[in-house]
Amino acid sequence: MSGAPEPGVGPGHVWAAPSSSRLYGDSPLDATVDVPGSKSLTNRYLVLAALADAPVVVRGGLVSRDSDLMIAALRSLGVAIESGADASHDGAWTVTPGPLQGGVHVDCGLAGTVMRFVPPLALLAGIDGDTRPITFDGDPGARVRPMGPLLDALRALGATVDDDDRGTLPFTVTPPTVVPDAVDVDSSASSQFVTGLLLMAPRLPRGLTVRHIGDALPSLPHIDMTCETLREAGIRVDQPDKRTWIVHPGALHFDAIRVEPDLSNAGPFMAAALVAGGTVRIPGWPRETTQPGAMFPELLTRMGATCELERGVMTVTGTGEVRGITADLSAAGEITPTIAALCALADGPSTLTGIGHLRGHETDRLAAIAAEVNRLGGSCETGESSLVFGGAPAPKAPDAGLAGAVMETYHDHRMATFAAVIGLRVRGVDVMNIGTTAKTMPEFPAMWTQMIDGA
Repeated sequence: MSGAPEPGVGPGHVWAAPSSSRLYGDSPLDATVDVPGSKSLTNRYLVLAALADAPVVVRGGLVSRDSDLMIAALRSLGVAIESGADASHDGAWTVTPGPLQGGVHVDCGLAGTVMRFVPPLALLAGIDGDTRPITFDGDPGARVRPMGPLLDALRALGATVDDDDRGTLPFTVTPPTVVPDAVDVDSSASSQFVTGLLLMAPRLPRGLTVRHIGDALPSLPHIDMTCETLREAGIRVDQPDKRTWIVHPGALHFDAIRVEPDLSNAGPFMAAALVAGGTVRIPGWPRETTQPGAMFPELLTRMGATCELERGVMTVTGTGEVRGITADLSAAGEITPTIAALCALADGPSTLTGIGHLRGHETDRLAAIAAEVNRLGGSCETGESSLVFGGAPAPKAPDAGLAGAVMETYHDHRMATFAAVIGLRVRGVDVMNIGTTAKTMPEFPAMWTQMIDGA
C-alpha cells in the first residue's frame, strides 16, 4: 500500500482505541509484531543511494508518507527511483543516481527529514553545473518548524537563500558553483541540521567539516546513525571532538542496502506488554544499532518489564503494572511520547528531562502530551525541557483512575500512538485522526488490533 491512511481512519475520523481484554479478566496479551523498516534509516539511505557511484537496490525500507515525500523530492532533482514488485509493503527501490538539477519545486509535507536533508543537496546541483533556484514548501504544520540555522549554514556555504527572514518554510535556495570546506551550524533545535550537511558532504570536492556551535545537541544517536551510514558507503568520517565532524570527499558505493526494523515504531507495541500484561515479540531486532529506539529495553525494564533478546527477537513481558521513572531522554527524544504514555499510567510519579527540542517537532509535543494527560484526569506539567507526571490516581484499577475522552493527535503520528497506548488501559478513549500514523506506519491501526486479538 502507499503512504495513504486506511479507509475509515483518515483526517477527521474518530478511532475507538481498543482496550485490552486482559485487563478485564481474560487471557494475557500474546503477540508477535513485525515492525516495518526504520524511517530514519530509510530516508538517509535514499539520499545516499541518490548520491552513489552506481545504481543500488534499497530493501526493507519503510513505505510511508515520509518516504514517499523523500522519493518524490529526489526524483524532482533528477534521480531515477523505481519501485520493486514488493514495494507496496516492504520498501524495495532501485535508485539510479544522476546529475542533480535546479529549477524545481520540492514538497516537504510534514517530513523533517525532507525539509532538512534535501535543501543541502541544492549545493550539489550547483557543483554539477545547474544554478537554477530550487523552491521548498510543505504542510502548514511544517511552516512553523525551525529551519533558520540550516538556512544560515547554506548561506555560509555560498548559496543564496530567500526566506523573507522567517527561518522557516517556504524558502528558495539558489546553488553556488563553489562551496567552502567548513561550516558552523547551531543544531540545538534539531540534530537533522548536522545530518543534512553531512549526507551531501562526500560529493563536495574537498569534503566538509561541520561544527556544532549551540549549547545543546539533542538526539546525538541520530548523528551517529548518519556517520555509520556514510561509513557503510566507504566514506571516511572523523570526529575530533563531540561538536565536530570531518567528512572526507569520496565516491559513495553500496553493493545493496537492507533497512533495519524501526525500533521507535516498535515502542508502542512493546509498551503494550506493560500496560495490558502479557508478551509481545519484535522480530529482526538488531544486536547492534545506532537507532534511538534501542533505549527501549533498558527503560521498559526499569518500568517493570522483562526484556530478552534471543536470535534476533526482542521479547517484552509485563504484568499490567507500570512503575514511574526518572529519565534523561535527550539522546532519544522521538521515543518520549511512548514513555510518556507509560508515565501517565504508572503507579508513581515520573520525570522526563532533556526534551525541550520536542517543542519544535510536528507539534509542541511537551504541551500536547500534558494537555492530553490532563484531559483524561491525569497529572502532567511541562517545564522548559521536561515533563513531570504525578502518576495515575488509581493505578491498579483497570482504567488507572482516568476517564475516557476524545484525544487529539495534533497531526503528529507519535501523539496518535501515545493515545493508543493509553487507550489499552483506559476505556472510552477515542483518537482523532489516527490516520496521521501514515507518516511512518500506515498500517498501524490494523497492526494494533491484530496485536490485541493475538492474530
